[in-house]
Amino acid sequence: MTNPYIQSLIALHQQHADPEKAREMKRYMKGQYEYFGIQAPQRRALLKQFLAEQGLPPASELQSIVRTLWAAPQRELQYVAVELLIRFKKSWTPEWLPLFETLITAKSWWDTVDFISSDLVGELFRRFPEQIRPTTARWMDSGNMWLQRTALIFQRRYKHQTDRELLFDYCARCAGSKEFFIRKAIGWALREYAKTDPAAVVAFVKSHKLSPLSEREAVRRIKGEG
Repeated sequence: MTNPYIQSLIALHQQHADPEKAREMKRYMKGQYEYFGIQAPQRRALLKQFLAEQGLPPASELQSIVRTLWAAPQRELQYVAVELLIRFKKSWTPEWLPLFETLITAKSWWDTVDFISSDLVGELFRRFPEQIRPTTARWMDSGNMWLQRTALIFQRRYKHQTDRELLFDYCARCAGSKEFFIRKAIGWALREYAKTDPAAVVAFVKSHKLSPLSEREAVRRIKGEG
């Protein structure tokens, strides 16, 4: 039987379903997922209401709840799963990485992967930096585009804490990729780091053959760097 906590959560979303918006959202996401038709502001408000009434789930049940929500057809429930995880971030340890990796590689698309990369993976790596190189090296070698994208962009909020050598190494390794989401990630990661060290990004771009998309994204907010 489904966990009562999950049943209540799904029932709340069903009560606020909007079939017309659901069709629009499904179309926007290229028909990959079903939707209740609940947009982000309302979804967050519903979760806030739900948590005020039901509280957080027991920590011991969280991973099971997250996996069940991830398997649900409606995309909003994957967003809720990530929001629940965020509320337990103080309890994260490296043992949570296999779950995060599962969420990256299952039902993969930019809307979940980008949030996971910065708000889950990026946050966990801040606390356990010794996990960064072995984990991301494995992801880079995996051949999985979404794991590689995560390895490229997890530092995008690190600013002066960015491991520049690692960032530039991964961008260089992926520079020849034909995948749009990898090329875009290279440009995005470099553009974010350019806010901290624009000269270093300009020098990297000038010394490496990047795709036009990656190069354009990397330097489009840099002024006066040649």
